Amino acid sequence: MSEHIGHECGIAAIRLLKPLDYYIHKYGTALYAVNKLYLLMEKQRNRGQDGAGAAALKLGMHPGDAYFARVRSTEADPSTRVYEQMRAPFDEFEREDSGGERTVEELKRHAPFAAEILMGHLRYATRGKGGPEYCHPFLRENNWQTRNLAVAGNFNLTNNDELFRLLTDLGQHPPSHTDTEMMLEKIGHFLDEANERLFRRYRRQNLSGPRISGRIAAELDMGDVLRAALRDFDGGYVITGLVGHGELFVARDPQGIRPVFYYRDEEALVVASERPAIQTAFSARLDEVAELEPGHAMLVDRSGTVRIERVAEPAERAPCSFERIYFSRGTDADIYHERKKLGARLCDPILGAIGGDFEHTVFSYIPNTAETAFLGLSDEMRRRYLQRLRDRLSNGEAHTEDRLDAVFSTPPRFEKIMTKDAKLRTFIASGKERKGMVALAYDTTYGVVRRGEDTLVVLDDSIVRGTTLRESILRILDRIGPKKILVVSSAPQIRYPDCYGIDMSKLRDFVAFEAAVALLHERGMAERLDEVYAACRESEARPRTEAVNHVKRIYEPFTAEDISGRIAQMLRPEDMNAELQIIYQTIEDLHQACPSHRGDWYFTGHYPTPGGNRVANRAFMHYVEKRDERAY
Repeated sequence: MSEHIGHECGIAAIRLLKPLDYYIHKYGTALYAVNKLYLLMEKQRNRGQDGAGAAALKLGMHPGDAYFARVRSTEADPSTRVYEQMRAPFDEFEREDSGGERTVEELKRHAPFAAEILMGHLRYATRGKGGPEYCHPFLRENNWQTRNLAVAGNFNLTNNDELFRLLTDLGQHPPSHTDTEMMLEKIGHFLDEANERLFRRYRRQNLSGPRISGRIAAELDMGDVLRAALRDFDGGYVITGLVGHGELFVARDPQGIRPVFYYRDEEALVVASERPAIQTAFSARLDEVAELEPGHAMLVDRSGTVRIERVAEPAERAPCSFERIYFSRGTDADIYHERKKLGARLCDPILGAIGGDFEHTVFSYIPNTAETAFLGLSDEMRRRYLQRLRDRLSNGEAHTEDRLDAVFSTPPRFEKIMTKDAKLRTFIASGKERKGMVALAYDTTYGVVRRGEDTLVVLDDSIVRGTTLRESILRILDRIGPKKILVVSSAPQIRYPDCYGIDMSKLRDFVAFEAAVALLHERGMAERLDEVYAACRESEARPRTEAVNHVKRIYEPFTAEDISGRIAQMLRPEDMNAELQIIYQTIEDLHQACPSHRGDWYFTGHYPTPGGNRVANRAFMHYVEKRDERAY
């Protein structure tokens, strides 16, 4: 992507299925789980660099011994800082000279992360502030093990205000409105209720306190807790949690908006947001890593027994298509092929735009995440070229050597045109000077495009704001002298805000929206803006479940080509010499390339939850009212 937008968060969890001394004897280190957790986090650092955190839960600890631990960091390279904090007590333990062999029990008392269950998190902050205290995991502490709760997740909820009211109606006093606080307290509330029911039952049977605690730990049903807690959530989520008596849980939203995968062998159960992270960390085959079904939870009790249960009402599946286009690492086997298909599906509109003229066209991409789609485009273009050769050679004409040379002389040209010098410092400049420095952060390959003759086709994986294109990339490409620049997006036009984890929440940031508004004004239809605003205002008084996305009406009068043409006018610098055209992927071709991930609300406005419709309407009201804030 030629411009940055924020990622969803990433999660990782490990449940060791054998005693700690097993790993010490087999692998020669007590850091087996810590090292694996760090590797899982590092392989998912694309999902968030704002902060990182980890929590550990130890089994079999005696009263008076700590069994929960947590570290968090927002320093540079936060996952490494977290790893260093987890590891340091192990190194200190090894250095101590005790005069004899140290026991695993001593290690567990000394090292907070000498534990059987570990949970990690990588944060991209779509809400909240930036200090380590705002990083996951979050703790809800209690002297009763079965009420001690730690949660971390990849989620955004659209109905925080509603959840806040539900908690205050229960008599709680939440310290904030953040979705993390709502998630923690809702699960915590029903965890408390489940504890209280069991406590009262065994108190009536005159059991002693320690025996009551043991019975609660044995009978507490986290599936029931999650079914009650998640009932009111509207949004996309994967939530991981630890309960102090030794239970790990992972729950996924009913639409499957956010991804989560798991793997189990004889030694460990592993959970992560992305499949390749698990494959790399545990040398697992593709078919050994499974995806947790939407609306289900994985529950691992203190004995290590795993069960998967449905914890939310079934809903139409809507896994996030942006995961496939851009966010998830392209090393996933399915995502790699889907991104190649996204590139291949663009072949027809590109050929139409260049008139089938391979001789005067250079194909390239804007670094770096569009590379896989570009491979798919180049494969398909070569296939089309060879088909053209076969057609010309099979037309029955006699072929002289000169004619054969002419037939074979114009294959498609695929080149690396643009690079980015990440080390060029632009922060020392300001204002217009900084804008000029940003432009110089990119560079081009000279001598490849024939000045005044060639069309330059540049593939990007998405165009959100278009700011980087307008202020730097198009000017840079224009310097090498193409006759025409054709910018192609492997994603469709981004028209609507996201509210489920991606930091795309303000309509004014979308060049497609600005283009539609400009067209309404130019075609004498500006009154539609007032009508949509009034409808959005009226919808605020209705229940969330009745919300309708009124922002769709902004786009109804126009074709996708109308909006693409207006975007090209808006992004074209005044001093640009080359002709400019912009082509976007169609929704139909997106679905052909990514058939199992049809969550496309940012392109179509078809939100999978009613809260999404409300967010879209609020985002439009904020746009009209010139309020620079998120709508959720």
